[in-house]
Amino acid sequence: MRGAALVIAAVAAFAGPAHAQTGISDDVVRIGILTDMSGQFSHESGEGSVTAVKMAVEDFGGKVLGKLIDVIVADHQNKNEVAIAKAKEWYDVGKVDMIANLINSSIALAVTNVAQEKNKIAIVNGSGSSRLTNDSCTPNSIHYAYDTYALAQGTGKALIKQGYDSWYFLTADYAFGHALEADTSNVVKANGGTVVGSIRYPIDTPDHSSFLLQAQASKAKVVAIAGSGTTFINAVKSAKDFGLTEGGKQTIAGLLVWVTDIDSMGLNTAQGLVLTNGFYWDRDEETRAFSKRFFEKMKRMPHMGDAGDYSSTMHYLNAIKAAGTDDAKTVMAKMREMPVNDFFAKNGRIREDGRFVHDMYVYEVKKPSESKYAWDYYKLRAVVPGDEAYRPLSESKCPLVKK
Repeated sequence: MRGAALVIAAVAAFAGPAHAQTGISDDVVRIGILTDMSGQFSHESGEGSVTAVKMAVEDFGGKVLGKLIDVIVADHQNKNEVAIAKAKEWYDVGKVDMIANLINSSIALAVTNVAQEKNKIAIVNGSGSSRLTNDSCTPNSIHYAYDTYALAQGTGKALIKQGYDSWYFLTADYAFGHALEADTSNVVKANGGTVVGSIRYPIDTPDHSSFLLQAQASKAKVVAIAGSGTTFINAVKSAKDFGLTEGGKQTIAGLLVWVTDIDSMGLNTAQGLVLTNGFYWDRDEETRAFSKRFFEKMKRMPHMGDAGDYSSTMHYLNAIKAAGTDDAKTVMAKMREMPVNDFFAKNGRIREDGRFVHDMYVYEVKKPSESKYAWDYYKLRAVVPGDEAYRPLSESKCPLVKK
């Protein structure tokens, strides 16, 4: 018996360092993409998000610390209860280490709380609510591509500087829309503008007629659409049909615009829209190289959600490699420690509140006559440095921020 015990101890001593060296739980790193595969936000996430994450895994080599990287996908159907149940199942039963994308801010807010509860990781790219790194921050989540505060800082300030100082909000009635209206209203007022009114519309409404009539009657210089998805596209088309912009009467501000929205609307409808974005495929040689590869798989150009999903997944895998483990707390610390320098961001960094800080860009949608080739949609108006784009920590309500 004593000899057997010594053999067991020797085996354990031999196995211990090997396990510590790899540190991969269950011998697999599992990434779950929880996204909208079929609903109104699917063109902003869905198959594009899946493609971007899988591209990152393939480019990384399919393994980290000698262990396989597994990617699984689920459609949350834009229902909080579905997303929460799936996240718990993945973390508890499926042994998922990180959940990616999380389009729809209500869902992102719910799932990041689950990640904290289960001591796992969630990286948000699709959703925009700045609450994710403000009052609802967690030590287990990262908000990567953009947020409503940055969108407001870019588009709001750009239009105020041009003299568009009275605003009316047409706001999607869910967490993202509310946050976008609040953040943009604060920017407008802080820069000498006024908010003359607002109205909220259901995110699944097909008809904006009554809402647009009220926006038109407000006489505001800017009708700001604080929403996203197919309803945003329909709202812009309806605003054009109602003649809101004829003769310069009113200007439409798209507070969250994806390049796929522009492609869907066409330049005749979208021309002149001012928008803020974290990524544009035609920005430089690096963005064009990634976008060409993405286009070959998706037959469309990537937007900032796609680019963010790729970049954040790559950063996550590099952090595991550097940390020597997939332990959530250790990997999160390593992700905050390591800067990001890739096609998406230069000298990007993750703050203690989970906010990934990087430059943002203010664009204007080109006229049809200005576009020279396919997907040539934007002209750059301003670069907003990361430290100016995102909420300063001095104003943060995140309990993780030391003041």
